[in-house]
Amino acid sequence: MAPSLTRMRAVQITRFGGPEVMDVVDLPDPVPGDGQQLYEVSSSGVNFADTHQTEDSYLAPQTLPLVPGAEFVGRPAGGGERVVGLVEGGGYAEKVVGSPRLTWPVPDAVTDEQALALVLQGTTAWHLLRTSAHLAAGESVVVIAGAGGVGSLAVQLAKRWGAGRVIATASSPDKRALAEELGADATVDPALADDDPKAFTAALREANGGRRVDVVLEMTGGNVFDGSFSALAPFGRLVAYGMAGRRPPKPVQAPALMGTSRAVVGFWLAHCFSRPAMLDDAMGDMLPLVADGALKPVGGGRYPLTAVREAHQDLLARRTTGKLVLDPTR
Repeated sequence: MAPSLTRMRAVQITRFGGPEVMDVVDLPDPVPGDGQQLYEVSSSGVNFADTHQTEDSYLAPQTLPLVPGAEFVGRPAGGGERVVGLVEGGGYAEKVVGSPRLTWPVPDAVTDEQALALVLQGTTAWHLLRTSAHLAAGESVVVIAGAGGVGSLAVQLAKRWGAGRVIATASSPDKRALAEELGADATVDPALADDDPKAFTAALREANGGRRVDVVLEMTGGNVFDGSFSALAPFGRLVAYGMAGRRPPKPVQAPALMGTSRAVVGFWLAHCFSRPAMLDDAMGDMLPLVADGALKPVGGGRYPLTAVREAHQDLLARRTTGKLVLDPTR
């Protein structure tokens, strides 16, 4: 493989830690391997999982040095149609190498920010409900962090697919109002779980008219997981797809599942990378909905690449809603 002669701006991590470990540097252009393509990036997506990547607390161990970022919008170097794509790393940069099989054409009516909201967070929301929870019409759905990137789309998809009642949690009055605008029938403050998961369980049941709930999409861990699990009805499913609170829940024992016919399911989108048809199903469904205005991704702000630390700080402090994007030209 010949060394690259041209250089690009990118965010690089040479030590693990918080937002302060991300530095904007000049690096050689990445060189495509077999079956790969070099893309010029117009927008890079930011995800909560990226904050785990910088700490090396993610599901997959990280190797230094690294360029974080798993998603981009751009065009093939040398020209071509605008695409949104998923990569295993390197997204926080002016150029990225990826597999054309993990890219999708972006309709003209869909913005970079909207496309980025779909490619990782949207496909996660889609598969949480369809593949992991097997949502049935009329069932109640609790969406933890209902104003976030995954949650804001999950609320809309659950309503679209016939959920009987959608309950969203959100950490501020503004975020709870947003979740209700997106279609949530009721909202709950997750801070109720801080001291006592039983108080959170009670709040979820109250929001569901006193009844236990059928589906919970959970990404916090700790007391929120514990309280959500206790709120499940017989045959209810809790789908765990994150641990934003950095605290694991109590272990779930088999008798606790059998005695109430409840299920706990794990989901990680990375396992869809080797089954691209699963991603095609979700993107093929959602991109036309966004183009038609029937599905509304929530924008969370466009940050210059040089403000990447601020983007992560805002995300960790729960100051954001919806999708955060980096502009590699700034």
